[in-house]
Amino acid sequence: MHVVATAGHVDHGKSTLVEALTGTDPDRFAEEKARGLTIDLGFAATTLPSGATLSLVDVPGHVRFLKNMLAGVGAVDACLFVVAATEGWKPQSEEHLRILELLDIAHGVVVLTKVGPADDDLIDLARLEIAEQVEGTFLAGAPVVATDAPTGVGLDELRAALDDLVAAAPTAVDHGRPRLWIDRTFSARGAGTVVTGTLSGGALRVDDELAIHPKGTAVRVRSLENHHAGHRELPPGSRCAVNLVGAAHDEIARGNVLVRTNQWHHTTVFDASLRVLDRLDHPVSRRGAHVVYLGSGEHPVRMRILGPNALEPGAEGSVRIYLPRPLPLLPGDRFVLRESGRSETVGGGEVLDVDPTEKASTARPDRSMDRVIRERGWVDADELERLTGKRRDPDVGKWVVDPEVLHEVLERLRTRLGTAGPMGLELAGLEPFERAVTTLLGDAVVEAGRLIPMGMADPLADHPFVAALAASPFVPPAPDGVDRGELRELVRRGDVIEVEGIFYAASAIEEAARLAARLLDDEPEGFTVSAFREAAGNTRKHAMPLLSHLDGTGVTRRREDVRIAGPRLPDT
Repeated sequence: MHVVATAGHVDHGKSTLVEALTGTDPDRFAEEKARGLTIDLGFAATTLPSGATLSLVDVPGHVRFLKNMLAGVGAVDACLFVVAATEGWKPQSEEHLRILELLDIAHGVVVLTKVGPADDDLIDLARLEIAEQVEGTFLAGAPVVATDAPTGVGLDELRAALDDLVAAAPTAVDHGRPRLWIDRTFSARGAGTVVTGTLSGGALRVDDELAIHPKGTAVRVRSLENHHAGHRELPPGSRCAVNLVGAAHDEIARGNVLVRTNQWHHTTVFDASLRVLDRLDHPVSRRGAHVVYLGSGEHPVRMRILGPNALEPGAEGSVRIYLPRPLPLLPGDRFVLRESGRSETVGGGEVLDVDPTEKASTARPDRSMDRVIRERGWVDADELERLTGKRRDPDVGKWVVDPEVLHEVLERLRTRLGTAGPMGLELAGLEPFERAVTTLLGDAVVEAGRLIPMGMADPLADHPFVAALAASPFVPPAPDGVDRGELRELVRRGDVIEVEGIFYAASAIEEAARLAARLLDDEPEGFTVSAFREAAGNTRKHAMPLLSHLDGTGVTRRREDVRIAGPRLPDT
């Protein structure tokens, strides 16, 4: 399924043309019908001669309703560009064409409307004017179909041209990551909250658990419709009406977005390319009241030019944009930039980086995944997919790693290991990424919670007291009969951990950390001493020193009467 938006100057016959093609009047409001003027978005569908279904978004042409037009064209595949033969090319025609280009719309059909009242000379003049105005744009060479909607003239030719358009336009790809920018919300009798929008990124299904952002309200899909027909599932590229459970319609607004939880990076700052329109009579700088139109929303923003102080008309550069609230974005998302003080469109561009880490003074953004990895050194593979929209298999553990950083970390570990002596390094003292990297050290082994140089003789290896402690990790025996010098050395080396006069095997500390992680999986708000004692099968005498050690090493943190996750809590 493809979605095509109308575009063109006010009163050039867009809505009349949509109704003639679909049998549906896209003007929903009494004011629209009374004024003969489209104020808000309208939606309709038609079946083309090939059998393909086409969704049409009818957008207003009047400059006063430009933000509604921008909400309608943000997720379309192509355009139906309308110019009245009786009036020719007008200011809003130019505005809409530039906006479509900024949004990277690459396919379209030009419709010359109202040819009935026009004579042949006027029609020929309009065709010449259109050819001149679209030269150098994506509409150059596009078919120009003469129509008169009230009499049906040219409609068959237009349907054939739309069939060709649909065949040429790209088909939406299912990445398993649905996103629906909401362009309308209302309450339907007997159903409740309904939102509409054009679906991208992945399919939606009945009973899907989703969230509405920026608030993050959890919702469930009760039912799905596409042009009044019910479906259990709708693919990307569909016009969707989604009946939701979990949110009232008046809690949702145009510009909100419906996504799956944990699939997106929600950001308030992003780096982007910006192309400034060449028809401006002034440069674009950080000064001014800027508004970004992204998805179906209108967002007042702050902006900083990366590099020069300003971008001249016709120039392209990089900018950093600060949003008032977090949005789920991906590199490649398109936007339009307007300056509200001057009430003009100044340019538009493409999101490049949804989580910039470089300072604005040195940032050089692009859409490269390698750049994202290089700037971070190492990044969780799932987080990398949220940042870039692309999947890369981890290099080490769960991390994707920059090769230079990996080399540096390995060399640093080898240096530390070389000076650590026969006892090596305690794994608990390493960062999570460093612990994962130890598997790549061919000249070292992990024993009893420590990283030890391979081949290093250990005079206290396999000490019977260590074995006894490991056999009863949470109820350790007293060191009766153990040589005090040997005991001190075992503690110094880290084979044995002393906490408040109680001796534990190093492996017992790791096991206690894993136990804490499992308890927090069940009780994320925190677990009590009693819960830990019960799980460990010991008494307060042995439980409290263990918990104290976990607190001290950052595995857990104490909050009133419970333990919560610390920065070094291991994965379960």
